[in-house]
Amino acid sequence: MALPFGTVPSGARNAPTPFKASIPDERIKEMQILVRLSKIAPETYEGSQQDRKYGITTEWLSSAKDQWKKLDCFPQFTYKIEGLTIHFVALFSEKKDAVPIVLLHGWPGSFLEFLPLLSLFRDKYDPSTLPYHFVVPSLPGYTFSSGPPLDKNFSTADVARIINQLMVNLGFESGYVAQGGDIGSRIGRVLAVDYESCKGTYWTFQDQTFWTSHANEDFNINSGTFMEHGTRPSTIGHVLAASPIALLAWIGEKFLDWVDDPLPLETILESVSLYWLTETFPRSIYPYREFLQPSEVPATMDPRWYIRKPFGFSYFPMELVPVPRSWIETTGNLVFWRQHEKGGHFAALERPQDFAEDLAAFVQQIWPGISQRK
Repeated sequence: MALPFGTVPSGARNAPTPFKASIPDERIKEMQILVRLSKIAPETYEGSQQDRKYGITTEWLSSAKDQWKKLDCFPQFTYKIEGLTIHFVALFSEKKDAVPIVLLHGWPGSFLEFLPLLSLFRDKYDPSTLPYHFVVPSLPGYTFSSGPPLDKNFSTADVARIINQLMVNLGFESGYVAQGGDIGSRIGRVLAVDYESCKGTYWTFQDQTFWTSHANEDFNINSGTFMEHGTRPSTIGHVLAASPIALLAWIGEKFLDWVDDPLPLETILESVSLYWLTETFPRSIYPYREFLQPSEVPATMDPRWYIRKPFGFSYFPMELVPVPRSWIETTGNLVFWRQHEKGGHFAALERPQDFAEDLAAFVQQIWPGISQRK
């Protein structure tokens, strides 16, 4: 009989602690009360523009307020690493040659982005035939992961170190693949460059390009968000911690504007509910401070950050800053490229089938040579 997908590989150095999402009843009741009592701003010209040129519309926010639902979660685990509780979702395989893959989200994402992807593989395989070990961490400060530390600065380099340790703890020190989008692509670059255990990296977002694309129209439209996060994270953190409707307005517009086809309202409310109930927002925007410090951003042509390991990329046209293959090739050893006609910033959530096929193709292309060298 096949073991469950949640059975940790026998080679794990340390057994993670099984985790079940449990939100205190008082937190849920508090959210429900605050949603009911929160006021919607009066009608304005700006709030009535259906193209959302000036931000979230009054009509959408009023409708969303009426349809808020409760979060539902997959089985999960935690590790204690460097004093932090690191939460992750995982599908483990029984196959001895299964390839470990860590899937890294960004902001305003979470592990929820990858649940449709995991569902595809869970439906197609059982634990005895699954070709991969999937590990989906919540980055420090996000959802059920604690942090970041209060007594020191904390950067994506620190996140990368913790993610690498998580994979080592699971017994994957001999090799794993890192996938990333948004902030996750920056973490993926650090993993690929600085950690031997990371044997390759696959992205849907170019970490370096975005922060040097001020002439890009999409960047300019969203620059208010990035500047606020990067320059006044404490202020915006306090503001959005005061009202779930305010948080919905701030995050909801990203799930509307940064995608190709609209996401279901229930999907957006699920993500925002998770952020609210776990008090994620104030804890999650710390990476933006480093991105607004030029000295902290990997320079485009700095050989220090060139990825010499196998590097794959999938192009989705509605990404925030879509970039050509010729640009991507300057930043790493690009061995896999696939271009799509549909999809945006949340590729795994928007186009899980395309995402799954690309990820599998990249791993199939690079892993035989890597496994022979191990």
